[in-house]
Amino acid sequence: MPGGGFCKLPNGSVVVALSLPSPMGDGSQVRFLVHAANRARALTRLRNLGLRAVYLRGNAEPPTPDEITAVLHHPDGLLWRGTPENREELWHPIRTLLSPRRAPEVTWGSALAPLNRRTGSIFAGRAEHAGRAEH
Repeated sequence: MPGGGFCKLPNGSVVVALSLPSPMGDGSQVRFLVHAANRARALTRLRNLGLRAVYLRGNAEPPTPDEITAVLHHPDGLLWRGTPENREELWHPIRTLLSPRRAPEVTWGSALAPLNRRTGSIFAGRAEHAGRAEH
């Protein structure tokens, strides 16, 4: 069951902590920490990264003082840890989850995919513009 909580800081900003089920499906959880101006913006930051069904209901698992310190000292203000119960695992920046994947190899089939369906030409833009210029 996803759980989480928040802590309002003296300057008015908040630190939101969310524990979500691991995508591995092994029953473990992933803990996310977000520093933002308010709770809505913190959740929006996570949703913009692809975590669409993220909601904060209640304050059952607020961030610990160590978690608050970790997220405040990180320039991105967005961290995650694979096993929240393991205090020895370090916090990871969100960039490690969003690292660019290798580009797929281009095959002839995929290179010919952008054909113009009307003319059958790869240069659909040029053909249409050239036709309009002549008229």
